[in-house]
Amino acid sequence: MRVLLVSQYFWPENFGINALTLALRERGVTLTVLTGKPNYPDGSIFPGHSAWGCRREDWQGIEVVRVPLFPRGRRSALRLVLNYLSFAAAGLFFGSWILRGRRFDAVFVYAPSPLLQALPALWLARLKRAPLALWVQDLWPESLSATGFVRNRTALALVARVVRFIYRHTERILVPSEGFRAPIAALADDARKIRYYPNAWVDETAPVAADAPVAALAARLAAGFSVVFAGNLGTAQALDTVIDAAERLQREGSPVRFFLIGSGSLSGWLAAEIERRGLANVELPGRFPAAAMPVLYAAAGALLVSLRDEPIFAWTIPSKVQGYLAAGRPVIAALNGEGARVVAAAGAGFTCPAGDAAALADTVRRLAALNPGARSKMGDNARRYAAEHFALERLATNLHVLLDEMVAVRPTDA
Repeated sequence: MRVLLVSQYFWPENFGINALTLALRERGVTLTVLTGKPNYPDGSIFPGHSAWGCRREDWQGIEVVRVPLFPRGRRSALRLVLNYLSFAAAGLFFGSWILRGRRFDAVFVYAPSPLLQALPALWLARLKRAPLALWVQDLWPESLSATGFVRNRTALALVARVVRFIYRHTERILVPSEGFRAPIAALADDARKIRYYPNAWVDETAPVAADAPVAALAARLAAGFSVVFAGNLGTAQALDTVIDAAERLQREGSPVRFFLIGSGSLSGWLAAEIERRGLANVELPGRFPAAAMPVLYAAAGALLVSLRDEPIFAWTIPSKVQGYLAAGRPVIAALNGEGARVVAAAGAGFTCPAGDAAALADTVRRLAALNPGARSKMGDNARRYAAEHFALERLATNLHVLLDEMVAVRPTDA
């Protein structure tokens, strides 16, 4: 089977699609990836790449075709809009030219924001007479409104029309959370095309980094009860709630420490708040490579996932949940809806309402007070649930079967 994968984000950017493509390749799928120039998350083009021009690469036996895009920059709404639009336009024009004469059995879109990246895939699928599957990672226009990125109702209505067009010209829509089903069905022409397909966790036997900075941070995490948040430090993650909870715990003399590992639009604000409030129990270690995270997770007392109290986030299972569960550590889920449901179903930790600093502080206090055996059992439950529901090998096989079914039922003269 020959599959064209369209995604604005791909290796060396750190996204789950990287491991999934390798697993598909192992199953005999011939993959060509149409993507942009790597610049996520810092907003600058990675060394060895240029924002402009097209480029072909080979990554572990996978053909990668890169088209130009406008770098996203940092904390600039205008640059982010240009980044989104430039990939969609470059994919349409340059992608069509570079892939001319090539035949594909199916087109598959990995779609974190922006959903606009599906537009070139729609055109290419039509040109190649191939069925299209869209793996939605972020709900539009709801996420634009919830994060405050777009507030104008006319603009949101226009985005909804574009999203409706995309959904109605796609053969399969894959959703990483059952909570996505209803809002997507409201825009799609046929709810039967929607399939649940969760994000996977990467096999923990993958190489890990144990260099001096990683080892030093792991030692600090292990020296007491530590709560680790890892990932994007942005507005959606309700980090103001985390800071408020940490302040409450510090006032009462709790020895618990918080480590917010990563970077994002709120990095500067967090550093300023920690200094302003005199918080000795919160650290910002910065960003570490994905290969280092298993070492850091293993040293943590608990792993924290949090989101703002917005309806859209109740439909979402943050992708870090799978990695947290697979790490085999207790999880604190300070969020509503699907993400909290998964943690509770796994018996992997405690949950509390999104945006409630007092409840989060109480939840951390309760978990820290448990005996090590009880926390170890939570970790075992987490690992078992991840293996049963989110194992990469199983999910790669399921996707292969789904793509095969799409190809089999599509008329040959389509």
